[in-house]
Amino acid sequence: MKVLLDVNRLNKIYHTDNGEIKAVKDFSLSLEEGSFIAIVGPSGCGKSTILSILCGIEKKSGGNITFHKDTIKIGYMLQQDTLFPWLTVLDNALLGLKVSGQLNKETTERTIKLLQTYGLGDFIDHYPSSLSGGMRQRVALIRTLAINPDILLLDEAFSSLDYQTRLEVSNDVYKIIKNEKKTTIMVTHDISEAISMANTVIVLTKRPASIKGTYKIELNEYDNSLDKRTDNK
Repeated sequence: MKVLLDVNRLNKIYHTDNGEIKAVKDFSLSLEEGSFIAIVGPSGCGKSTILSILCGIEKKSGGNITFHKDTIKIGYMLQQDTLFPWLTVLDNALLGLKVSGQLNKETTERTIKLLQTYGLGDFIDHYPSSLSGGMRQRVALIRTLAINPDILLLDEAFSSLDYQTRLEVSNDVYKIIKNEKKTTIMVTHDISEAISMANTVIVLTKRPASIKGTYKIELNEYDNSLDKRTDNK
């Protein structure tokens, strides 16, 4: 498989009035096209910092990040769905395209097709207040997918949901990512969630985040993550 991203000995240090805070220490990974990597670790260890650096929100303090593609698009899905209440489902889903200057007839039609394919076609003209928590997260994911990213970053994307809804939504997201063949890095503190969705799990230490272990998940291929949770082989 083609490697899209190499991260080598990434470091992040924050400078405060009380001195330096080391957030990430010597973090490395290699991301192949079509793969799904989950990064797990204690709360506050630096997981989200890694994603913020990869998408350019924060600057690294050291190490190398190499994208093996001339122009690469990164989609970033946050903990909260951040849907605007005054915009319809369709307008919310088109927002990333509009901001990035990619909104046109073709991309609009593709976004509408995504909404229809994943159970939101009847809600295109509705507002977020009429949606369940799970449906809102699906809209947020489709907004991220609408820009057709090469790499999808999920930052604790289901943590705001209750447990039952979280299972259902993570399953929905797993199926969408699999169907759309998206290369993904997901940050979570839920080990079961990581194992049920990813094919590689990276376990981090407490802050500063460094790699404690990397594990290949060799489960049978399933169409949904709920079945993977019950695999006992």
